[in-house]
Amino acid sequence: MNHTAFFEPEHRALAAELDRFARSEVEPRSAEEADDTAQALDFIQRLARGGWLRYVVPRSFGGVHPHLDLRSVCLIRRGLARYSSLADTMFAMQGLGSYPITLAGSEKIKQRFLPQVASGEAIATFALTEPEAGSDAAGIQTRARREGNEYVLEGTKKFISNAGIADFYVVFAKTDPAQGRKGISAIVVEKDRPGFHMTRKLELIAPHPIGEFQLEGCRVPAENLLGREGEGYSILLQTLESFRTTVGAAALGLAERALEEATSYAKKRKQFGKTLSEFQGLRFMLAEMATELEAARLLVFQAAWNLDQARREAEAGADSTSTETGDRAPTRTSHRTLVLASSMAKLFATETGQKVIDRALQIHGGTGLLKGTVVERLYREIRALRIYEGTSEIQKEIISRQLLKGADG
Repeated sequence: MNHTAFFEPEHRALAAELDRFARSEVEPRSAEEADDTAQALDFIQRLARGGWLRYVVPRSFGGVHPHLDLRSVCLIRRGLARYSSLADTMFAMQGLGSYPITLAGSEKIKQRFLPQVASGEAIATFALTEPEAGSDAAGIQTRARREGNEYVLEGTKKFISNAGIADFYVVFAKTDPAQGRKGISAIVVEKDRPGFHMTRKLELIAPHPIGEFQLEGCRVPAENLLGREGEGYSILLQTLESFRTTVGAAALGLAERALEEATSYAKKRKQFGKTLSEFQGLRFMLAEMATELEAARLLVFQAAWNLDQARREAEAGADSTSTETGDRAPTRTSHRTLVLASSMAKLFATETGQKVIDRALQIHGGTGLLKGTVVERLYREIRALRIYEGTSEIQKEIISRQLLKGADG
C-alpha cells in the first residue's frame, strides 16, 4: 500500500533512491564471508559516499535537514535492512551515537564531531550497557569524577555496538552515585584517551561489530560533558524515544524481504504435484503475514510522523532562546503520546518481524535452514531487534506505565 498520509514527495523519492543504492552497493556484499569489522568499515564508507550519513545530523553541521527527520531515518533503515542488517547497523549507530551531541552538546563539541559523523570520517557509538546493567539503565556502575578541567572515568561497558572501531563513545556514567538516575551524566570519550582499553570483541549470531571496553582512570576534558551533570538520563531517554521507532522500521525491512522470498518460493516450489501456493494452508499463512506486516508499517510510520510533527510544532513555537536544530522537549501531554507511539511501534514491529520471518523460513522447509540463503540470514538478523534499545518486555512496561498514568498523569 502507498502510505502517502505519512510522507512528503521527498520521502518517497528518498526511498526509491535508497533502494537503488542498496541493490548495487549493499546486497552484493551482504552474503560475503568477510570479517565483520572490515565489512562494517566498508559499509560506512559506502554510506558516506552515497550521502546517507548526512541524514543523522542537523543541516548546520553537514546534514540534510534542519533537525533529525525521523521519517527519513526510518525509510533509510527499512531500505538497508532488506539487504543487510550490518549496513543498517552502521547507519543507525552513526545516529544513535551522535544524537546525544545534537541534543545537548556545546557548539564547540558539535562542531568537533557532527560534521565528521556526516562525512563518515568519524564512527560514533553509544555506551550504556554494562555487565550488571542493561534494561535497568539506572543501575550502571561506571563513575565519572571531576578533577579540575577533566573528568576521570572508571568502569566497564559491555555489548557496545561499534566497540573497537568507533572513534568516539557517548558514555553514560554516574557523576553523583547517591542520586541514582538523577546522578547520571553523558560524556564523550575519544578512543585514544589514556585509560580507555578494549578488552574483547563479542560474536553474535549475525554480523555485528560489538564488544566490551574498560575505563581505568580515563581522563577527558570537562568540555566533553553533554548538557549539565545529572542530565544524562534525560538525554538517554530523548535519544531512545526517537531512535526506538527506527528499530521498528529496520524490522519492517527484514520482514518485507522475507515475505517476498516466501511468496516467490511458494509459487515455484512443487510438492505432491502442486505448487505450495495451491495449498490453502500456505496461502492463508501468506495472508496473515502480509496483514500483520501492514499493521506494523502503519504503527511505525505513524510514530515517525508524530515525532516529526512534534518537532515542527516545537520549532514553530520556539522562543529566541531555542537552538537552531529545533530539538526541544515536547509538551507533557504530547510527550506521553510520543512515548506510547514509539514503544508500540518498536514492540509490534519487531515481534511481528520475528513471526513473519519464522513463517517464511517454515515455507522454505529444509532449504530455509541452509546457510547462505536469504531467509536463513534474515532469521538470524531479526532476533537482536527484540532486545536492543529496550527489550519487548521493557516496551510493555513503558506502555503500561503510560496507560496507568492517564492522559493527565
